[in-house]
Amino acid sequence: MRPIDISRILGLSTSTLRNYERQGLVPPSHRSQAGYRMYTQEHFAYFECIEAMSPGFGMELTAQVVRGLQAKQVDSVLWLVTKSQADLCRDRQLAERNIQMLESQENGQITRDESTELKWMTIGEASAETSIPASTIRHWEKIGLITLERDPQNGYRRINRSQLRKISLLRTLRTAVYSDTVVQLKQAIAELNHEDVVHAKKIAQETAQYLDKVNQKQLRGMYYLYALCRSLQLLE
Repeated sequence: MRPIDISRILGLSTSTLRNYERQGLVPPSHRSQAGYRMYTQEHFAYFECIEAMSPGFGMELTAQVVRGLQAKQVDSVLWLVTKSQADLCRDRQLAERNIQMLESQENGQITRDESTELKWMTIGEASAETSIPASTIRHWEKIGLITLERDPQNGYRRINRSQLRKISLLRTLRTAVYSDTVVQLKQAIAELNHEDVVHAKKIAQETAQYLDKVNQKQLRGMYYLYALCRSLQLLE
């Protein structure tokens, strides 16, 4: 197959195909007598897998997958993919918990969290409660996604329940593949008024819907990964 043939079928530029080859994401191409690149059906299966997997799993993991398959490390590859799916499932469950919590607050139901709304906690305590490393919380503050107050007595960062909600919303997108939608959701969280429970719930719902779409993209990626593994005769 000529590069232009694959380019037309998959909607990828020929320069992208050459770039994937230079990065070792597909086996080296054959050359015609005139010196032009020629790809086989195996190459096409690799390109197809990369194009299908990257939207749901990200290019970094996709690169690990196709390089691993070239090394015949199929089990290691499949566990990498399984972990990514497990992370997505965890984030979706967290998004659902955020929605339920915000719905309770919107309906005026008093919760333990609301009763301690004004209680301040350290960044270490917030990290323990959200399972987000303190370094990540500091990074979100540095790039403007959250704004943390300082204790007037010692200058340490302090966080209340309202700010913790923002951190929880951001956490659902922590492992998400970079996209315009992710950027927009993070920006919406950054601009969120701490007291606007209705808007916070809307963002949580939009995040859950986004993760649902990622799940569908991962399913498509898995289909083409399976097809590639079969074509390489790596599965029993």
